[in-house]
Formats: sequence, C-alpha cells, structure tokens
Amino acid sequence: MHALKKNRPLRRIVLASAATVSGMVMLLSLKPHTSPQTALALPAPSSSASASSGTGSATTGTRTVTGDTIQTRWGPVQVRVTIKNGRLTDVTAVSYPTDNPRDQEINSYALPRLRSEALQAQSADIDTVSGATYTSDGYRQSLQSALDSASS
Repeated sequence: MHALKKNRPLRRIVLASAATVSGMVMLLSLKPHTSPQTALALPAPSSSASASSGTGSATTGTRTVTGDTIQTRWGPVQVRVTIKNGRLTDVTAVSYPTDNPRDQEINSYALPRLRSEALQAQSADIDTVSGATYTSDGYRQSLQSALDSASS
C-alpha cells in the first residue's frame, strides 16, 4: 500500500504544505528584476566628463567645480557642483554606475535624493540612501572634494 493511501492525514498535510511552499519559492524566483521604466529614469552620464575643472567669473561669483572620481565596488562616482556667492546652487552626478539594469534602477532613485540632501545641507554631510550605500559613499566623497576645491 502506498504511503499516502494510508489513513494518515497529518502526513498528507505536511507534504501538501511543503509542495506549496516549494512552488511559491520557485514562482517568486522568476519575478523580473527590472521594470521597463527603469531605463528611462536617468540619462547616461556623458563620457566627456573632465577630471577636475574650475570655471567662474569674478563678477558673478559663480564657480563650477568637478570633484574627484571615486571608485566604488560597482563603478566610479563623480559629481560637479556649482557655487554662487558662497552658496551651493547645483549638484550634478557626472559619472555613476550604469553597467546593468540594477545599477540604473538604484541610481534612478538614489541620485535625486542625494542631490536634494546636498542642496539642503549645503555640505557633504548627507545621509546614505538605503539600498545605494556604495553610490552614496562615493557621491559624498566626490562632493566633499569638489567643495574643498571650490573653497581654495
């Protein structure tokens, strides 16, 4: 007689539960890792980014400085800042990891948040974006180097 044909309802319940859990695990592992909108979220960084430049006009008090390129685990991060009359007015990510769809997805939400925090804080003392730790660290370091260069 087969094991499931015997009158053992607990065994059937356990086996059915195990099969259900296994099936759910397999289904969840097939989920897509990116959404179609991800590729459109941020433009790719330009390949003509300069290493570090300072341009400005003495009459307006505006300086644009590009920070150091910081190598992170997933790729380089570099920012450019614009300072007008001693106030941080713009922060732009010049280079950031874009090698795969996951990098693009992470940076599509992390870079705008990092930019907003930098403009609010007027410094490189900004929080790390959850899920984008390496990008946040590189962004913060490049931002600090740009601010240091602008103040000298």
